[in-house]
Amino acid sequence: MRPLLSFLLLAAAVIAAGQVGAQGFNPTRPIEFVVHTGPGGGNDLLARAIAAIVEKEKLLPVRMQVTNKPGGGGITAMSYMNEKKGETHTIALFANTWFNGPMMSKEARVTMNELSLIVRLVTEPGVVAVKSDSPYKTLKDFIDDAKKRPGELKQSGGSIGSRDNIVRNLLMRNTGAQWAFISFPGGGERLAALLGGHVQIMFMDPQEAGERLRDGSLRLIAQVAEKRIAAYPDLPTIQEFGYDIPNYVTIRGVVGPPEMPADALKYWENFFSRLVKTGAWKKYLKDNLFEDGFQTTAEVRKFAEEYPEKVRAMLKAAGIRVYR
Repeated sequence: MRPLLSFLLLAAAVIAAGQVGAQGFNPTRPIEFVVHTGPGGGNDLLARAIAAIVEKEKLLPVRMQVTNKPGGGGITAMSYMNEKKGETHTIALFANTWFNGPMMSKEARVTMNELSLIVRLVTEPGVVAVKSDSPYKTLKDFIDDAKKRPGELKQSGGSIGSRDNIVRNLLMRNTGAQWAFISFPGGGERLAALLGGHVQIMFMDPQEAGERLRDGSLRLIAQVAEKRIAAYPDLPTIQEFGYDIPNYVTIRGVVGPPEMPADALKYWENFFSRLVKTGAWKKYLKDNLFEDGFQTTAEVRKFAEEYPEKVRAMLKAAGIRVYR
């Protein structure tokens, strides 16, 4: 009987092990959620909102912790992710700059091709803001003043590969106006420079502007959008002022390290598919003027094959040097 019992116990263990293996990856330690901006930047705010929703809805068996890796318009964060080859508990929130940055930097060693695309989450229009006591009531007012005082006016922004700088360059080439670009690592610092009067204008994400619009310290003078968003029906888009530049919409999604195992990649795709169906996520998008841009792993991979050419053309149109 003992040999039979031993055999049955061994068989049961093998079957159990097979069942566990069939279940695939499941997080067993805290998740590191990497962002390329400092505190207060667009990706930082979105990542922290996701972490809060995950905790509230109990979507993960472990904690999700946001890690800031600012620098180089995403290049520092991309390099960090590249060092995590095969890691299953580290993911990152990417934005357009993860495509733009390596194109604009001769020193960049990592591109999106090396990383493991998981999903795309949102697309995001932008707004152009000034202090509430600014003399500029419209974008045209600012452009006209910049023409009269070349190089004197200033704009706060992120990296040279950010939407704020690309749209600035497109506008300057279209209008002949010239103004300076002051780069800051975090959205909080960019906003502080505007509110402190150190710069005159800022191109920003709607979620960054929300609180300051409510307390009356900011005024919006234009939208960076295909068409006027419902929240600001009376605010013209850049193109409505007569400036013929391509529209630049921010995209945000999730990426893993190189060679992320297939079971982990599938787990994260399913996880974010569940996240975007929650009421809390839908409310967050509505409150912060995001547009649902969700794409599965297969869809975002196809997007990533086509998108770089569009970006490269836009950078060249903006007069920005492209290295790859």
